[in-house]
Amino acid sequence: MDLKIWPGKSYPLGATWDGEGTNFSLFSENATGVELCLFDEHNKETRLPLTEVNHFVWHGYVPNVKPGQRYGYRVYGPFLPSYGHRFNGNKLLIDPYAKAIAGVIQHDEAIFGYPWEMPDEDMGFSEYNDAHLMPKGIVIDDDFDWEGDDLLRIPTHESVIYEVHVKGFTQQHPDIPPALRGTYAGLAHPAAIAHLKSLGVTAVELLPVHHFLARPGHLVPKGLTNYWGYDTINFFSPYSGYSASGKNGEQVTEFKEMVKTLHKAGIEVILDVVYNHTGEGNQMGPTLSFRGIDNASYYRLVEENPRYYMDFTGCGNSLNVRHPQILKLITDSLRYWVLEMHVDGFRFDLAAALARELYDVNNLAAFFNIIHQDPILSTVKLIAEPWDVGEGGYQIGNFPLLWSEWNGKYRDTIRDFWAGKDSSLGEFASRFTGSSDLYESNGRRPSASINFITAHDGFTLNDLVSYNDRHNEDNGEDNEDGHKDNRSWNCGEEGETDDPEILTLRHRQRRNFLVTLMLSQGVPMLLGGDEMGRTQQGNNNAYCQDNEISWLNWQLTPENQDLLEFTKQLIEFRHKNPVFQRRNWFQGREIHGSGVHDIAWFNPDGEEMSEHQWNEGYIQAIAIFLNGEELDACDEHGERIIGDSFLLFFNAHHEPLDFTIPEGLQNWRWQVVIDTELTQLVKLGKIYQGDDELTLVDRSLVVLRRL
Repeated sequence: MDLKIWPGKSYPLGATWDGEGTNFSLFSENATGVELCLFDEHNKETRLPLTEVNHFVWHGYVPNVKPGQRYGYRVYGPFLPSYGHRFNGNKLLIDPYAKAIAGVIQHDEAIFGYPWEMPDEDMGFSEYNDAHLMPKGIVIDDDFDWEGDDLLRIPTHESVIYEVHVKGFTQQHPDIPPALRGTYAGLAHPAAIAHLKSLGVTAVELLPVHHFLARPGHLVPKGLTNYWGYDTINFFSPYSGYSASGKNGEQVTEFKEMVKTLHKAGIEVILDVVYNHTGEGNQMGPTLSFRGIDNASYYRLVEENPRYYMDFTGCGNSLNVRHPQILKLITDSLRYWVLEMHVDGFRFDLAAALARELYDVNNLAAFFNIIHQDPILSTVKLIAEPWDVGEGGYQIGNFPLLWSEWNGKYRDTIRDFWAGKDSSLGEFASRFTGSSDLYESNGRRPSASINFITAHDGFTLNDLVSYNDRHNEDNGEDNEDGHKDNRSWNCGEEGETDDPEILTLRHRQRRNFLVTLMLSQGVPMLLGGDEMGRTQQGNNNAYCQDNEISWLNWQLTPENQDLLEFTKQLIEFRHKNPVFQRRNWFQGREIHGSGVHDIAWFNPDGEEMSEHQWNEGYIQAIAIFLNGEELDACDEHGERIIGDSFLLFFNAHHEPLDFTIPEGLQNWRWQVVIDTELTQLVKLGKIYQGDDELTLVDRSLVVLRRL
């Protein structure tokens, strides 16, 4: 290439095409030199030194460089691991602000900054050039016809989230063309959209789509891969492996088309984002991007020995969110995905790690202050996984205003309840009503609680009722990986069975969990495939299984087809009844002079719960009255919202129980609308009145509507 380089500008960071050429800009505080590396169609490399530096930003403008151009960087500086510096100009580095990446990382000794033959490996300096092994950044054209598309801004309390993997959702879908399966285009295919629409979910929460890698040295030699995608190596580029076209840069357009199509269907897009660590791992990991650009700036290092990394994530490193430029990297990334890619919100993996100012988690950390005052980011959906693996990292309930949280206490409590384990009804009541004990004191609403029974990490719903123990042998770690305590119950036999009684109970338990989830206050999150009885054969840590273990199976048994129809009806039922999606907390008292409280709790015999019963772990049955006429909320026109009222009967006991209509509610007529003994919701159910009794079979749930 015969190329010239002009001074260019320090802003914006990354590669920016202006119609005539491309500006390149890279932050490195401790570098002594930076080379821009351009690659032609024959993979020939041209190196252009960036001599302009402004506020530690190295920059230059190259005329006639157009979209599709592949590029990377070589960054020079001290190689002093004991002082936290790991510069090595022999390594081609991925631009942290690259908008698209082409190629995959090839596992080889050369991608490491140290030579493997050295006795003290990471302290040695590698002379190997790895350009032929490294993916390259791609200059892109940001122009795209959104056709007036904008964020949907569905009210959080009306949301139903569907957590799903881009590839796994469509990889085996028979109605999607093979060339589109497992891609962004596949997720936007009419067959995929039809399923989501018929299910009634309002948002898809996509497992990581930021460009990631299969961590060399761990999974690759086993023939496994980083299927979930939690080893991010770039925070701006959509993962190229989910692109149907396979052309350089086309993944950006394809992702935008997917978002636009989902929005047209009324479905929001939430991204699971991993800003707490990167795929470069600890000091023994490869040098791919951040480590080689400026290790001491991008990562949290051990202060007394900066050769090593602070690891609050269990993944080898932690991003240095105390550094203003790294905070800028994160917020620039978030704004890019909102403004340029039109995503509706984010779920932050191990979000507690982002709040560690020094070592302790601080909910007044700079990261949260920046988000709170940002005019773009403060208006989208923000969901925290409110823990990390460091000391003091379990921070459920402690995130600030604007944030919702994955409610792990909800998951554990509801699992224990339906498994028949000793747990207090007081705890169950708190979780069912939105967990006010966790979220009310700092001004948040019930929608701060993202309720879930299952998620990508752990058992599927089917496996939750089919296995007592994990079965992760296929992961190649001697079944030592994954959670040991799953709060699961196999209903009498481990794994697959043909015992009709056990199968009947398992199917009822699946419905019990789904009804509890959809009728709880807060925001329900459904794991993709649970509506169809998806199984991972007892694998509760399928992070490395890019195969039938993880992919959705669309060939449904009659029982799983029934479950799908049941789930559709159930979600529709939730949407139609505002009492299950309250914006405000229950008061437990009379509100509008009706003489009836907004919520009340009863024993099976119809008497109100006594104080001591709330804390007795052996009590496994309760009745709940929800007053739809006392919602204490108005619609967008200021009119008071009035809905139907319901009686809910929960029997988690191992024997049938009789329930009596509570005395204060006996003047009304009540009709059965849900009975988890049945495979479908009830259209013309039995009517009860006065002191009528109804019998619930063991481990079942019945819902009555006031007529």
